[in-house]
Amino acid sequence: MKRKSNYPKSRYPLTRRDLLKATGGLAAVAGASGIGLFGGKAPAFAQARSVHVVAWSHFIPKADVFTRNQAVEFEKQTKVKVNYETINANDIDAKATSAVTAGVGPDIFQFQWNQPWIYEGGIENMDKLAKELHADKSYKFMQEANYVNHVWRGIPFYAVGNAYAYRKDWFKEDGASDPQTVGLKYTYDDYLADGTKLKKAGHPYGISMGHSFGDPPANIYPLLWAYGGAEVDHKGKVAIYSNETKAALEKFMQIWPACAEGDELSWDDTSNNRAYYAGTISCTQNGASIYINSKQGVQDTTGLWKVTGHFLNPKGPKGRYHVILIMSHSIMKYSPNKEAAADWLRFVSEKKQYADYIHEQAGYGLGNNASWERDPMWKQDPPLEPFRLNAKYGRNFGWPGPYNRAASEAQAKYIIIDMFAKVIGSSPQTPEQAMKWAEGELKLVYERT
Repeated sequence: MKRKSNYPKSRYPLTRRDLLKATGGLAAVAGASGIGLFGGKAPAFAQARSVHVVAWSHFIPKADVFTRNQAVEFEKQTKVKVNYETINANDIDAKATSAVTAGVGPDIFQFQWNQPWIYEGGIENMDKLAKELHADKSYKFMQEANYVNHVWRGIPFYAVGNAYAYRKDWFKEDGASDPQTVGLKYTYDDYLADGTKLKKAGHPYGISMGHSFGDPPANIYPLLWAYGGAEVDHKGKVAIYSNETKAALEKFMQIWPACAEGDELSWDDTSNNRAYYAGTISCTQNGASIYINSKQGVQDTTGLWKVTGHFLNPKGPKGRYHVILIMSHSIMKYSPNKEAAADWLRFVSEKKQYADYIHEQAGYGLGNNASWERDPMWKQDPPLEPFRLNAKYGRNFGWPGPYNRAASEAQAKYIIIDMFAKVIGSSPQTPEQAMKWAEGELKLVYERT
């Protein structure tokens, strides 16, 4: 087996102080076995009969089937069984917090966003493995999520892009533009104009605004940045109260009543998928799963994929931006199976294994470096082509400030999402009131961390 890769409620049940206290006590768990860890020495298969991995339940079911088949092959080659457990993405935090606090649990977590920062004290130093797997060649926004205080606490694996899925037939019938044809010239003004026509025709947008890990932040952070707003400046100083943030809020105050379905304040990451398949919305920001699962007959058997197109986030006065969901692997300090766990990560990172996994997702999962933007798969399914350049516009929570614990905590508390929700709720606040509230909340996060 080739070893070296050519590819490379708040959500948190504990407070940051509690978590730091819990994880700090784990430093000695690895013991002397941490010396030279993951340095390419002979794997310790005889000492480990299994490796327990926890990951999210993939929105493309075939991807999880593929990984479980990989586990079978890995066991044949190494005699190490991989228990590949998948759970709801919103439950990863609770499971990781419990494991780190108790000092026992899965050997590997497939973390999202910058969770390696949150669980830094409970994750093994992975510098040597990161060098071997070329983690430094991954997209910058993926590196920022995993390179924690000058130590690799996660290995960037892949990313989940997002774009707007839209009903091409309804857009045409209702006199709207064709956003995928307009391409990179499409603006939030165009988005508003099209949505106004569609809602009047009974085909509203679905704009996820609930407390869920993926779609709501993917909707709102890019809108904030497109108008020049930011929660903090490049030094990490709270900067949310600004004319630029006000402009973004005012644009949203136009978009919501004119375009939105209306009950999205309670939506999670599955709600817009269901609404699209049910025919109650015409357009929604999402990963490629709406299209792919329809084409594969997984969640939709009506052939909606045939009339579905995609377009990247609209452009605002300050540019176009995307929040890209980052998936990474971390080996935990308490694990007694670190070398076997490292070998599993080597296995799934091998050139063919990795390429097959990305291709299995058919455009839903983005490869971890820019070379994947040139992959032939993007020419095989034209409606998915906009996802090809997704990562080019990728930014992290807290941008342009550092992607650290504070940025993650602000996102976990949905401060930015709730600021936008306040101006379109049943008793809407003014932009100034919403910004003032957000400023206070962000200072509680950034000024004490």
